[in-house]
Amino acid sequence: MQEIAVETFGAMAKTEKIAFILEQVRLCLDRQDYVRAQILSRKISPRVFDADTSKEKKKPKEGDNMVEEPPADIPSLLELKRIYYELMIRYYTHNNDYLEICRCYKAIYDIPSVKENPEQWIPILRKICWYLVLSPHDPMQSSLLNSTLEDKNLSEIQNFRSLLKQLVTMEVIQWTSLWDTYKNDFENEKSMLGGDLGDKAAEDLRQRIIEHNILVVSKYYSRITLKRLAELLCLSIQEAEKHLSEMVVSKALVAKIDRPMGIVCFQTAKDSNAILNSWSMNLEKLLDLVEKSCHQIHKETMVHKAALKI
Repeated sequence: MQEIAVETFGAMAKTEKIAFILEQVRLCLDRQDYVRAQILSRKISPRVFDADTSKEKKKPKEGDNMVEEPPADIPSLLELKRIYYELMIRYYTHNNDYLEICRCYKAIYDIPSVKENPEQWIPILRKICWYLVLSPHDPMQSSLLNSTLEDKNLSEIQNFRSLLKQLVTMEVIQWTSLWDTYKNDFENEKSMLGGDLGDKAAEDLRQRIIEHNILVVSKYYSRITLKRLAELLCLSIQEAEKHLSEMVVSKALVAKIDRPMGIVCFQTAKDSNAILNSWSMNLEKLLDLVEKSCHQIHKETMVHKAALKI
């Protein structure tokens, strides 16, 4: 069944093709063949689910292939969209790709039938919030975070709104107080996070809070001692140095550590051309100011001389 290239069957209905490919993906995931599952899933473009099904079908012209009507048991396009993203969640869960899992849940959340039913969208919105928090900081995560905060439905789950609000606020988050507040919610969501993934997700959550705090410190300090940094992060000096080094290696942050002096410098190294350009700009501004000052002095002198003659 895996070898059948159903996408080449011109007379088969689009929904039937998608349903068949999704079944192929499901079988591969059940067999833990994640490489083949990814290859098969790429045969389906997510844009196909956004097609306007309300438009009337065009009558086939003479000479065109006749497309068969899909069988009655084939799900609708929106139902197939949900199945597709649920399968992709299984795939990304295997890779621990939190951001992609979050995007999949966001796509399910945007399905009209889901948005109309609070019993469906509330659990999904909770999952979106958790996976956003678990995702490493990058432009895509930041964009999703801000768009989720603007969602009016988030007011129905205020504790998650405040959680996301803390992440966009440039303030140090105390891990112990945050964990005490959200521990029960996190434990309740362990089944959502994949059972065995629960413990790893808890470690990743702590890691994300530490990364957030390091980014906050880098915004307010150009230089800071490792000891003070460790105090702000509520970590040992060795742990603080380890987390900082990991962020520098992943290019999430620019920093240099002077280990003998125990000082961290967050200032970016300026290019020699940039320094020279900055110096020449400052010199140009200075000469401009001198010229204007000379002009004003000359003007005042002329006015004063004219007043004396009168």
